[in-house]
Amino acid sequence: MKIKEITIRHLKMELKTPFSTSFGTFLDKEFLLLEVTDEQGTIGFGESVAFDAPWYNEETLKTNWHILEDFLIPLILNNKIEHPDELEQLFKGIRKNYMAKSAIEGAIWDIYIQQTNQSLAQALGGKKEKIEVGISLGIQETIEKQIEVVDKAVKDGYKRIKLKIKPGWDIEVMRALRERFPDMPMMADANSAYTLEDVDVFKQLDEFNLMMIEQPLASDDIIDHAVLQKQIKTPICLDESIHSFEDARKAVELGSCGVINIKIGRVGGISEAKKIHDYCEEKGIPVWCGGMLESGIGRAHNIALTSLSNFVMPGDTAGSSHYFEQDIITPEVVVEDGYITVPQEVGIGFKPNLEAITKYTVASKTYK
Repeated sequence: MKIKEITIRHLKMELKTPFSTSFGTFLDKEFLLLEVTDEQGTIGFGESVAFDAPWYNEETLKTNWHILEDFLIPLILNNKIEHPDELEQLFKGIRKNYMAKSAIEGAIWDIYIQQTNQSLAQALGGKKEKIEVGISLGIQETIEKQIEVVDKAVKDGYKRIKLKIKPGWDIEVMRALRERFPDMPMMADANSAYTLEDVDVFKQLDEFNLMMIEQPLASDDIIDHAVLQKQIKTPICLDESIHSFEDARKAVELGSCGVINIKIGRVGGISEAKKIHDYCEEKGIPVWCGGMLESGIGRAHNIALTSLSNFVMPGDTAGSSHYFEQDIITPEVVVEDGYITVPQEVGIGFKPNLEAITKYTVASKTYK
């Protein structure tokens, strides 16, 4: 393929309800959507998961636009690409900025699978016809309200509940939830809100039979996590600490975790995500696919990735209607009895809703 035109759009979609974590509360989902066209007129879409402020990591919507416009797009335009895997080498001179790289790589994958008459899951080697779906729930105002939203998620059929925790909102809320839902698979996500001084908190969390505790310590750490893992029974899951295959390899060798959360945007794209998956499968480390409040484009990529064999735990790929009044794809992502059907048709399995994309676009620019 030879890329002839790239459009960046800044979209803003209102969330149905506020989403709160240890690092902030979101009322809207703002993100970049890329539309890439090759010389044959095939169009691919990719989504950046960077937030509008550097809460999750150092990347933001504005820094992604800058990196795309000034560095990545010039490398792509009028360049011939045989396979999306080539982008890793093409982008090698640009340090980090994984979410910006992932956005454009996702669009290239979209073009590639259309031209080779494959579904994305098929191109990646996925075998599952359906994937189990978990849900990530934000921090609520009271424990009673937290129980209420968990109860709704359980009744909706989700296979795993992820609860956000932070200092002061951890032991008591998890105790109340475990008493109310004794058999429900649950995990806690700390988003780096703790230090090794809080080891007693994690020892107390051991009593609640959690599937895992996600990213309890610093976002760039694998050493202290190894120290903590030796002192607690609950498996640690690393999220923010894993930006690449090399990060995953080092974390596994150090014993820093028992589980890894793979997010396509965080690790720089679908190709790198698959490399991490394959390595973890070889080493016996289970993985699951995390969510970043994606629109339907990014959600479709997550579904295809999760069809790979070592995604043995339910991911955060909830249905479109959980987050948005209207998504930007048709049909929207639907969860039935805790499962999403993996699309088998050519492409990502969902069509961009151009009317909705235009409705939510607040700025755009085309590069040729």
